[in-house]
Amino acid sequence: MHSYEILRRPLTTEKTNKLKDEARQYAFEVDSRANKAQIKQAVEMAFRVNVLRVNVMRMPHRRRRYGRRPSYKPMWKKAIVTISPDQRIDLFEGV
Repeated sequence: MHSYEILRRPLTTEKTNKLKDEARQYAFEVDSRANKAQIKQAVEMAFRVNVLRVNVMRMPHRRRRYGRRPSYKPMWKKAIVTISPDQRIDLFEGV
């Protein structure tokens, strides 16, 4: 798997904005097959920062209804990446 296929999109919510400001932690939706080492390498390559720690969690599928029929949104993987305190990711600044 190529490094640019691992990071799908950044997650911007109130909680992730608070983590970004207080603890230099950034959240991404990542490929479900990626492991922590691959995520670390992808973030360092894409944003040119030093990654200190990667926390990964699998988010459960959600039930949705279309008319009478129930359906499910698929499971996905979220990564919280901690970078060194003197660096930042400009993609998130000003959001």
